[in-house]
Amino acid sequence: MPVKNRFAELLPEITAWRRDLHENPELLFDTHRTSALVADRLREFGCDEVVEGIGRTGVVGVIKGKTDKAGRVVGLRADMDALPIKEATGLPYASKVPGKMHACGHDGHTAMLLGAAKYLAETRNFDGTAVVIFQPAEEGGGGGDEMVRDGMMDRFGIQEVYGMHNMPGIPVGKFAIRPGPMMAAADQFEAVITGKGGHAAKPHDCIDTTLVASHIVVALQSIASRNVDPLKQVVVSVCSFRTESEAFNVIPQTVTLRATVRTLDPKVQDFVEERIKQIVTGTAQTFGATAQIEYRRGYPVTMNAEENTEFALQAAQSVAGNVDTSINPMMGAEDFSFMLNARPGAYIFLGNGDTAMVHHPAYNFDDNAIPFGSSWYAEMVESRMPAA
Repeated sequence: MPVKNRFAELLPEITAWRRDLHENPELLFDTHRTSALVADRLREFGCDEVVEGIGRTGVVGVIKGKTDKAGRVVGLRADMDALPIKEATGLPYASKVPGKMHACGHDGHTAMLLGAAKYLAETRNFDGTAVVIFQPAEEGGGGGDEMVRDGMMDRFGIQEVYGMHNMPGIPVGKFAIRPGPMMAAADQFEAVITGKGGHAAKPHDCIDTTLVASHIVVALQSIASRNVDPLKQVVVSVCSFRTESEAFNVIPQTVTLRATVRTLDPKVQDFVEERIKQIVTGTAQTFGATAQIEYRRGYPVTMNAEENTEFALQAAQSVAGNVDTSINPMMGAEDFSFMLNARPGAYIFLGNGDTAMVHHPAYNFDDNAIPFGSSWYAEMVESRMPAA
């Protein structure tokens, strides 16, 4: 069936919530206003339980169906935090907080899940328990991991969990999903190359760290081109090359490299980490320099369970008709992956139309997508836990 009629009726109200959140963005775990607003709304809707402070500033609402004979518990997740970006949309509801904006649509995700929670609390047309999860700190803070480590899954008896993200470039009202890896693992490393600094006119008396570091940057690209199966995606991007001197005639003593590493396969992830360490230290040694490397694991691969992907696909088809199942994995990362590591589930993309890409200062969530997203959240509950 198409969009649920109730969400067409609720669209002005949900849009107002979304635009209020957009005007008042908060970063990482500092989502105190947003979390309080979410908790207040959930209580107004008549949720059976509302718990704040899960994973520091996360909020969880519990909605019981008409009966609980099946005993199933389904979790639905939305992220709440914004980005440290100066908004450039010129919208009447643009961010009122300098240097912060909802440039990834988390305001839309939160509003859509609130809309679904209101509908589910009104109708309760399911047999089981719906758990709505509002997560802080997706943008680099690992809020999903914090909520899991805080015991959320066991505390609320969550058996399967589903998440959604808007995606520019996909038409509004359309969905895309695939089984297996949906988004990449995101690691990072910092390497400090130490040589022998000196006068740029006498390089023979130095160990030139800029030369060494440059060779390292080039050599790292051989991992994707020569070390990893071409059918296994990997990205190694050195994004910062910093010396201790800005002079035109000084060979620096040290150079610091910072990089991100993206993979879709845990075995490839392990291999790439080891290979990076070998290349950095080995190349430095070849030129008579030394290297210290700190490699940090970040968000895991966002891995859709095959059975749960089919459930999510069927729900999307009931809301929007055809769903794109040929979408390729994306090399961006998503900390919903921690929840999927804790429980089976799936992650789906919702079309945001022809807009600026996420994380761009001109990005804006398309409010016309709200009825589709809220309908999908609600359909996940009603289809996985049909009323007895």
